[in-house]
Order: sequence, then C-alpha cells, then structure tokens
Amino acid sequence: MRYLVVSDIHGNAPALEAVLQDSPEFDGMICLGDMVGYGPNPNECVSRLGDFDLVCLAGNHDWGAIGKADLLIFNREARHALTWTQSVMRPTVAEYLKGLPPMQALMDGVVLAHGSPRDPVWEYLVDGASAAQNFEQFDFRTALVGHSHLPLVHELLEDDGRVRLLRAEVGMMVHLENRRLILNPGSVGQPRDGDPRASFAFLDTDQMTWSFRRVSYPVTITQERMRAQGLPQRLIDRLEVGR
Repeated sequence: MRYLVVSDIHGNAPALEAVLQDSPEFDGMICLGDMVGYGPNPNECVSRLGDFDLVCLAGNHDWGAIGKADLLIFNREARHALTWTQSVMRPTVAEYLKGLPPMQALMDGVVLAHGSPRDPVWEYLVDGASAAQNFEQFDFRTALVGHSHLPLVHELLEDDGRVRLLRAEVGMMVHLENRRLILNPGSVGQPRDGDPRASFAFLDTDQMTWSFRRVSYPVTITQERMRAQGLPQRLIDRLEVGR
C-alpha cells in the first residue's frame, strides 16, 4: 500500500489542496489528527479527506472542537479559534470527529498516534528522552505521530540503546526495515520549523520506505479567510514564517 500521510491540517484548505496536488499517486491516506482548529476551513478540510480511503485519528484540537477537551487547556489564541470552530462546525463533522480514536495500529508493528504511543493526544515527541521512554514502554517497530508540527525522525539504536534525532530534509527517504523508528510528517496547515510550506510524507508499505515532502501553497488566501472570520492576528502572521 502507498499512503499519503498528513497531520495537523488545522482547517487550512489551500494547504491541503496543494498537498493533494503534489503527492505521488497513493492507495490511501493517513491523517494523524488535528484536522480542525486555528484555520478558517474546518468543514471543508474534514469533507475533503472523506473523498479518500482514509485512516484518521483524533488530535487535541479535534477534541477541543467537540468538547472532549476543556478549552481552558489551550492558549488564548487557540481557544479563540476553537470557540469560533465550534460555532461554524457542521453537525455531521462534529459527529465524525467524535468517532475518531487518538491511536490505532495500521499493520503489524506499525502504530499511529497523534501525540505518542504513551500519551496519544497530548505528548510532544521532540526530544530523545521522551522518544526513548516510548520505545521502552511499547513494542512497535515504527510509530507515526504528529502534534509537534515538526518533521522529525527518532531512531532507537539498538546496539547501545541511544535515540538518534534527525530533522527531516525535503526528499529525505527513510528505509524502515530492521529499524525502530518514530516518524513525524510535520504539519500541513501550520508548520513550525521555520519553513512555511505544507509538510507531509509518503509511506510505501510494500517497499517499507517513508519519504518527506514539502509544497508551497497560497498562504495569503488562508490569511485573508482568517481575517474575514476575525481569527487572532498571531495565528494569521505565523503562517508566512512557519513558526
């Protein structure tokens, strides 16, 4: 199977469309959560993903939008955006989000989680110590995670137990066989690694490879839509710098 892997779309429909146009041909999609929150097109993004053979998880913003997570947990701008999302979200979209798990297995040895296997909704895996604890506590070969908005590779070096952290480069291909890995495709709708382009990945379970990809999208269109809805200026500004 060839999967297009996305995460943290955050209601950014122009970014999602750019990813779909740029991706190689795929058999199915994996979404690692946070389809909504921050951005101006929550209904459109959830609906668009439904056009494909989709494996989808719930993220913390998805939970916030349906009342499954207390909005006081979120910072002021995120809370504002989630309150707005709740006001415009279609009932069918809310029902769909309510049915999503935050973690599941894709195939033998491959698990999916929004945050981490240890804490599927909330843990940010951005350092070797946290990754090492997840490798130790769970028996997986490969874990695909989102949440941090950073395209990353954590690899457990089984000869000495150290975890190697790699910041992903565009076009970087990772061979999965005979390795223990935690992979993050980065964020489609709100990258935070200093590159404003939409970040995603491609998983081939026949060849057992994972490749990182980036694509530009019309950031100004998303920003204009956010301004029209009165969404916070900081959320608007950060899109053009990828922070």
